[in-house]
Amino acid sequence: MNKLFHLLIFFFIGGNLCAQGNSAPKYLRDANVAFESGKYFDAIDLLKNAYDKIGTKGSLKEKGNVRFKLAEAYRLISRYEEANENYDVCIELKYFDVNPDVYFLQGEMLRMMGDYGKAQKSYSEFKKISNGARASELETALKACEEYKFYDMMEPEVNYQVKCETKINRKEYDMSPSYADKKGYKVYFSSGREESFGSGRDPITGEKYMDIFVAEFDKNGDPTGVTSIDENGIVNTSENEGTVCFDKKFKTMYFTRCPSKERMKMGCDIWVVDLVEGEFTNVRKMNLKTDESISVGHPCLTQDGNMLIFASDMKSSGGDKSFGGRDLWYVTYDKKAKTWSTEPKNMGPAYNTAGNELFPSIGKSGKFFFASDGHKGIGGLDIFYSNPVKDKVNEWSAPKNMGYPINSPSNDYAITDRGRTGFFTSERRLTNGQNAPDIWSYAIPPNLFDLRVIVHEFGSPKDRIGDATVTVSPVEADSWEGVTDEKGTTIKWDIKSGKTRYINDDQEYSINASKEGYLINKESAKISTVGLNESQSFIVEVELVHIEEDIRTPEVRYPLNQWDFINDETCMSKDSLLFLSDLLSSHPYITIDLFSHTDSRSSAKYNQVLSENRAKAVYKFLVEEKGIDPRRIQPIGMGEAEPATWTNENGEEIVLTEKYINKFRSSDKAKFERLHQINRRTTARITSQEFDPTTSPEANPDWMEFKPLK
Repeated sequence: MNKLFHLLIFFFIGGNLCAQGNSAPKYLRDANVAFESGKYFDAIDLLKNAYDKIGTKGSLKEKGNVRFKLAEAYRLISRYEEANENYDVCIELKYFDVNPDVYFLQGEMLRMMGDYGKAQKSYSEFKKISNGARASELETALKACEEYKFYDMMEPEVNYQVKCETKINRKEYDMSPSYADKKGYKVYFSSGREESFGSGRDPITGEKYMDIFVAEFDKNGDPTGVTSIDENGIVNTSENEGTVCFDKKFKTMYFTRCPSKERMKMGCDIWVVDLVEGEFTNVRKMNLKTDESISVGHPCLTQDGNMLIFASDMKSSGGDKSFGGRDLWYVTYDKKAKTWSTEPKNMGPAYNTAGNELFPSIGKSGKFFFASDGHKGIGGLDIFYSNPVKDKVNEWSAPKNMGYPINSPSNDYAITDRGRTGFFTSERRLTNGQNAPDIWSYAIPPNLFDLRVIVHEFGSPKDRIGDATVTVSPVEADSWEGVTDEKGTTIKWDIKSGKTRYINDDQEYSINASKEGYLINKESAKISTVGLNESQSFIVEVELVHIEEDIRTPEVRYPLNQWDFINDETCMSKDSLLFLSDLLSSHPYITIDLFSHTDSRSSAKYNQVLSENRAKAVYKFLVEEKGIDPRRIQPIGMGEAEPATWTNENGEEIVLTEKYINKFRSSDKAKFERLHQINRRTTARITSQEFDPTTSPEANPDWMEFKPLK
């Protein structure tokens, strides 16, 4: 799979290819040697020349073999369209009778070009003639074609905005970005550009051997220049270097070094180098493999520095076996011995598949990222992420595909993440029609939050409170205040002076309101933007309780001469009492006196006992059914002693004495009953805001007992 594999592994051609012996013409031998030694760029022209010389005299099998190698050479340097064209020729030459893989590999190319319909047809043709070969890969590929057919229309989990970093990229391969400082102003990456160390060229790509370069950025995130990180031959050499990671202090760097093709029997290694006062020193190779032909690379250091994850083609280690392709492995650090373990462990089936898993990295928040072509994806290598498991060290959840637009039908890999911004490598087609590894950036646009606060009387949202002071307190910043106008109009906070905002990402806020003559809320309203991935308007209602007036509950009715609540279609008295329950529950430090009033019908003595029993009925409901501490409530019967005040249709306030109500006994029977009902009421008055359950005396047990009516 092109240059990215070359930085980690060497692509070995298996028995599916028909090799020509020494009896083959020199032009064919030269082409085969170049291809089979992995010199794909050099092999392309040699294979074209060989095909032309075979001409019409060659057999279908002979011509098909050359065309298949030509298609493979294009595939392995990311030239998808040329690869697909040559697979088409192979099919015309009926090369699938020799090697059915031609259909499967064409399906891979078509999927990476985003043509899922044609890819499905190629996979299906392969399935017909392959006798069950590549069964797992085929199933994954077919499912991916169906699921991601309309990948660019899917609703992304996160609103990533991606762009190609044209000020960093060149026409050569640019890949594997990694942050190289705490502030994110430096990004290391690998490139085969002309400034690379030495004069040799890589026969795989025709470019110079890869070196590590640094792109620097200003505070606005704009690139200011690209230079080599090392021109002294310590890190950058005449071989391939790339794919780095750092310790948390950015004082030690781990990187991949792959030998040149002249030493192709040797695999890649992970090297370590110290950075002292801006200079590289003490470069050394890690001991991670038992055979020089094994490749290890793509180092990834966990945040605590105690685990190094990497990619390798090793088949087994310490009893752990590979799942196929290239797997993710890890070693741990022994702090006492100050050494890394030398027996790698496999990351297991949650991450590794029969395909290839490469380019692990750890994000700012502890997320684990890697690239895979074995998990179900959009096409080629896709980037996956796993969240850290809470209260566990270096353990992550099952991986999830990052989706479009981070992933595309082409190869996407090697992500470096700072939370809301980062970089990755993509081979997606550019406007010039080419598919080549380039550095891309992504950003999650800042969410836009605003806050609206409404202050109103407790239990009465329509009764807004003017001149109330609202205080908003972020957990990690200074608080601010606002005051409602005389009408109690909603206060809104969105943009501060300049472009900053009041409510920001990943913050928690407490909101409270106060006004003289109102109960102080000891419990604040709260909002949080932590974990939110989209803009939002918060509307918070703060209720204040007036402490200078009696609190009248919603309507509570009783049968004549009784204290049981009426609960029927005419009145749900218990529901009305939820008002008091909510008040006491939301303000756990207040105590109240509970007053029950009667109308003037029956004697004053009778009404006094009746009102006491009705007050006790409310008391028992709050204590027994709602769990309110009985010491916070005192039930008081008022009898008929304090008639209610009523505002008539002319706006006049009238005390509802027995004499006044009796005016309507004959003339307006309905009004007569309604005014009596207004007098039959339950009110409450706050008596204290300092209830202490540890020192408060016991409640009067008589309040749970009803008196007989006489």
